[in-house]
Amino acid sequence: MAVHKVVIIGSGPAGYTAGIYTARASLEPVLVASSIEPGGELTKTTEVENFPGFPKGIMGPDLMEEMREQAERFGTTVVYDDVVALDLDGDVKRVTLGDGTVLEAQSVIFATGSAYRRLGLADEERLSGHGVSWCATCDGFFFRQQVIAVVGGGDSAMEEATFLTKFADKVYLIHRSSTFRASSIMLERAQRDPKIEFVTDAEVVAINGGDSVESLTLRDTRTGAERSLPVTGLFVAIGADPRTHLVHGKLDLTPAGTIHVDGRSSRTSVPGVFAAGDVVDPTYRQAVTAAASGTVAAIDVEHYLAALAG
Repeated sequence: MAVHKVVIIGSGPAGYTAGIYTARASLEPVLVASSIEPGGELTKTTEVENFPGFPKGIMGPDLMEEMREQAERFGTTVVYDDVVALDLDGDVKRVTLGDGTVLEAQSVIFATGSAYRRLGLADEERLSGHGVSWCATCDGFFFRQQVIAVVGGGDSAMEEATFLTKFADKVYLIHRSSTFRASSIMLERAQRDPKIEFVTDAEVVAINGGDSVESLTLRDTRTGAERSLPVTGLFVAIGADPRTHLVHGKLDLTPAGTIHVDGRSSRTSVPGVFAAGDVVDPTYRQAVTAAASGTVAAIDVEHYLAALAG
């Protein structure tokens, strides 16, 4: 079995950028991109307006496709499977895939990104795909001429609500406070949209419906009073959590749940294992910072392998 120089786990901006840089360094990277969601969370995003080099904006899925093509052009091998187990001890790391394949490598870059956060309500999973969604670009089309809701107070919630007005007749934007984490430009854009109605100081405490969503139960966060809001869809946009389940007990984590790295480097607590993107960043979580983090990881790997060879 050949031992690869580097295996990259994850196919978001961090993973693909690490692929571009390690391939250009002649490290012949193998990138495990997932069998279900290659391209990461950006494939569920609408127009990306703030990624440098695209003055007219670019759709999230298109940006990730461009990154994949660029990584492959330089020699990255992309594998569409899922990592099910990791053995990070010793000089040779072992990455086990869902089909049973074991990839051995001198180094690993862990760039698995983040996963959408759930509300934690009783019927949330039951009605997933039947009115409850975490992806406006995936499911917005199914809510033409309907009344729906988005819950959240950050940029992603504003973006989801604004995008959904292309299909729905009305979009309620529900937030548990009257102040928002969203940037001014995203908040103002949503506030100007005549199809969006803000419902502040309110939290969703129940999702109601038989075979599909019929209404939400809202609780006033100041008074505790509850009321029903008739909607046929709910889009949850309350943030995301780093995907670190594969490395629990294997790598040191921070109090925020991200992978601990050494200073501004990508070096983890295990020699030869590097991390990049949202799994190390609880604060900024932008496509461009994830891409930059992938660059750092690639250069760190190059230096690590050079030291081994020396």
